[in-house]
Amino acid sequence: MTAIRTADRRRRSPRGARVRIALVIALLLLLEFYLRPSLIDGRGMPDFLILGLLLIAIRQSPGQAAVTGLVVGLLTDVLTPAHFGAGMLAHVIVGWGAATGRAIFFADNLLVNALLFFVGTWVRNAIVVLLSGASLSQLAVELLVWSPLQGIATAVAGVLLVLLLRDWLAIRIEA
Repeated sequence: MTAIRTADRRRRSPRGARVRIALVIALLLLLEFYLRPSLIDGRGMPDFLILGLLLIAIRQSPGQAAVTGLVVGLLTDVLTPAHFGAGMLAHVIVGWGAATGRAIFFADNLLVNALLFFVGTWVRNAIVVLLSGASLSQLAVELLVWSPLQGIATAVAGVLLVLLLRDWLAIRIEA
C-alpha cells in the first residue's frame, strides 16, 4: 500500500512531470534532427518539432504557448532562413491556438489529439506558404497535397507517442 502511495505521489509531483516532459521533448528533438534526416527526407515525413510544440502547448496558458511557439519558430527559421519570420509567426499562432483550444476540446481523447496534430501541422504549413509569397499553383499543391500528407504522418507519429508514453505525458485516453 505504501509503495502505491509513493508511486502516486511521484507521478503527481510537478517537478517529476517537468522532467518527464523534458525527456519526451529531448526524444522528439533526437527524432527530428537525427532520425528524420537519416530516413528518406521527404516533405511528407512527420514533423517532430510541431508535435513537441503541440504537446507542450496543451499544458500551458495561451501566452506561454505563444512564447514556446516563438522559440520553436526561431529554431526552424534559423535552420531554413529563406523566409525568416514566417516560421516564428506560424508556430506562435499554432501554439496559442492549441493552448486556447484546450479549453474547448477534451485533450484526453485520442481522436482529438490526432486531429490536433493534423490541424496544427496543416495550419503551420499553410501560414508559412502564404507568407513565403508562393504562386497560386504552389499554394494549392502545398495545401492540398503536401500539408495533408505531413499532417497525417505527424498525427500517426503523435498518436503512437501518446499511446506509448501516456503515463509520462499524463494523458488519460478515453475511447
